[in-house]
Amino acid sequence: MTRLILALVLGLAAMTGRSDAESGPVYAVLDFEDLTGWAEDDHAAALEVFRNTCRDFDDPDWRSLCGFAEDTRDAKGFFELLFRPVMITDGADALFTGYFEPELRGSPYETETYRYPIYAMPPEAAETRPWFTRREILTSGVMQGRGLEIAWVDDPVELFFLQIQGSGRVRFPDGRTIRVGYGGFNGHPYRSIGKEMVRRGIYEAHQVSARVIRSWVRRNPLIGEELLYHNASYVFFREVSEVPADRGPLGAMNRSITAMRSIAVDPAYTPLGAPVWIEKQGDSPLNRLMIAQDTGSAIKGAQRADIFFGTGEVAGAEAGEVKDPGRMVVLLPIQRAYALLPEAVQ
Repeated sequence: MTRLILALVLGLAAMTGRSDAESGPVYAVLDFEDLTGWAEDDHAAALEVFRNTCRDFDDPDWRSLCGFAEDTRDAKGFFELLFRPVMITDGADALFTGYFEPELRGSPYETETYRYPIYAMPPEAAETRPWFTRREILTSGVMQGRGLEIAWVDDPVELFFLQIQGSGRVRFPDGRTIRVGYGGFNGHPYRSIGKEMVRRGIYEAHQVSARVIRSWVRRNPLIGEELLYHNASYVFFREVSEVPADRGPLGAMNRSITAMRSIAVDPAYTPLGAPVWIEKQGDSPLNRLMIAQDTGSAIKGAQRADIFFGTGEVAGAEAGEVKDPGRMVVLLPIQRAYALLPEAVQ
């Protein structure tokens, strides 16, 4: 995490508004007055989430900000005094999607009902890149007899989406639950099932959502299984049941994330732990200060963010419908934001 932040900050400090490469990111320092709805947001809620992760910063500038964050009672003033909004673009249109923490039905033992395993990561999968594909992992027997099963669930489609989300809960028949978190992956790039359905002519792009994919695969189990194999990427898990049930799952910074205040970003552009102002358009517009606490294999680009909607079926339904344009603006420490201005402007 620290290396990512330092790399970005040092890179930003050398810029004068555009990277050396023509295709590289472009930076623009804005004013808080440029952020639509800034004055109306609940800045205290965002500050509480920021406090939860800023303790992990090793960089002196960020740690100084964390010290101020712990003491301040004026959340809005804290962000306005010590940060400046920075618009980072890479030529691609902004895209907001949603994710959630699913809850699956499962068992600690394999049964006739619960027969789809949630796997821990084999040691060799971390050493060999790329390792076996999704199809090979599930059909070759390479995982069998090794004691890597964390639990068994009753629905392979929900297990597929658990891998996309990266974390979730499993509820056993006796009411007990365990929580699983991201434990690694097989090294193959993520391939979108939705895009593949559009390519095959099954749906138009505007029709595709997580709910639609689930429904289609269940109605067409044989072809659906083959469709899921299109995504060669396979995610492994680890049990993280030590996280209290009333708190969110662990994000990329190994801290609990918060519904509607945490987002997943591309750390090549946005430092993990940084505040990010989002202006999501669409049917349910959202102007809100979020904290970049997570990443995702499908989250690539300067204007790409995945909004965490919470846990359970309702959160999943809401998250699955989000595919909206807008813009996102990163809040960087004030001295580093000003370092982005062209020399003639400074």
